[in-house]
Amino acid sequence: MERSLEKQKKWEQRTDLPLMLAAVAFFVAYALPVLKPEIPAFWVEVCDWAQIIIWAMFIIDYAVRFSLAPHRREFIVNNWFDLLIITLPMLRPLRLLRLLTVLRMFDRHAGNALRGKVTSYTIGTTLIVLVTAAIGILEIERKLPDSQIKDFSAALWWAITTVTTVGYGDTVPVSESGRFLAIALMIFGIALLGLVTGLLSSYLVEKVSETEDKTEYKILKQLEAQNQELKRLSEEVRYLREQLATAPTKE
Repeated sequence: MERSLEKQKKWEQRTDLPLMLAAVAFFVAYALPVLKPEIPAFWVEVCDWAQIIIWAMFIIDYAVRFSLAPHRREFIVNNWFDLLIITLPMLRPLRLLRLLTVLRMFDRHAGNALRGKVTSYTIGTTLIVLVTAAIGILEIERKLPDSQIKDFSAALWWAITTVTTVGYGDTVPVSESGRFLAIALMIFGIALLGLVTGLLSSYLVEKVSETEDKTEYKILKQLEAQNQELKRLSEEVRYLREQLATAPTKE
């Protein structure tokens, strides 16, 4: 069991960077035909094949890790998102969520502090979801006659106003798929707002705690200094009493 777990960790360490680069390459291969619909058909086909190959890489990675896992049922439960990634071809606009594989690198460089990791994941996930939603809604809505989303700038503006739950209403999806994507983005925005509020509250509580600790430390130092002064005065008083007690008295 320990040997299988060690092999699994070694495999994950070796494939971490390649899979991250593959996720970025998948993003480019997916986004290029959407952002540049005028590119030649040859490059569109190249991008399609690149997506298939990268998707196969994710399937192989999952299969190897599954075979090396000492407890396979537990592996499936703990790695449900990886399983979701390799099943996303059925939902084309959601394929770009494979880019979330990049967050594995954030985990390495975020440090040991829990808040640092949460902040890194929050920033990384937000940027990825925004770009993913913008490209997804552009692909869905651009060819619809009543749609207002015809270019990436309009799509990104829609994604930002939706995820922040502002919802100006100047740019709205008209298709069912677009509205489904908007609902998912709004739910993510509400969750993100709660997470940011929690992080800010945690930061403020820690700062207040640090201020209280510093104040208590200063008070303790002052009390200690006063105690030392009282001891010194007490010693002087005792010395004076001894001097008075031993001094000769006049008859």
